[in-house]
Amino acid sequence: MGRPSKAHEKRAELVEAARQAVLERGVAGLRMRDVAEQAEMTPGAVQYYFPTLTDVLREVQREAVERFCVDRETAARAEPDPRRRLIGMIRSGLPAGSDDELVRLLLELGTFARRDPAYSAQHVRLYERQVAVYAAILEAGAAVGVFTLSRDPNTVARSLVLIEDGLGLHLTQAVPPLDVRAAETILLAYAADATGCDLTAVEGL
Repeated sequence: MGRPSKAHEKRAELVEAARQAVLERGVAGLRMRDVAEQAEMTPGAVQYYFPTLTDVLREVQREAVERFCVDRETAARAEPDPRRRLIGMIRSGLPAGSDDELVRLLLELGTFARRDPAYSAQHVRLYERQVAVYAAILEAGAAVGVFTLSRDPNTVARSLVLIEDGLGLHLTQAVPPLDVRAAETILLAYAADATGCDLTAVEGL
């Protein structure tokens, strides 16, 4: 009987190496050689599993998106109160700081969307997936009367994601112009205006 294939394990190792290479070097100018060096392999050996740099970056992106979205979706489902759910969603979307690897990775890979249509489509799905979670929370809050929405749920949800992304860019800069607490205050203030609900008073419920 032949030995079991190690291809799955090797591919996982290479995806991790590519993830580290992106975090350390950025996407701009990244080469297959950089991934190979990170994995302590030759570029030719890497190409046996991932023929192009685009192939391995797509897998890095897929895993990062899934991890980010699943964590947020799970947290949202665990909280029955729409107000607390909204606060939790806001907090889970902001990076912990400039060293938040997952958010940094997603933002860095976002620049790759301009060069690769498949990644671009996945980048849009990441946005829409987050919008869907926000919209569901807003609709639930409106249904039970704790939210009085200033606009339709999708418009408010899209605005929340866009503000969140902008704040994330600032927070992950080498010298961030604001801290996480200030960013959270900004996002909560918009959410309070958009829902007609004083979210700062929810903590004591």
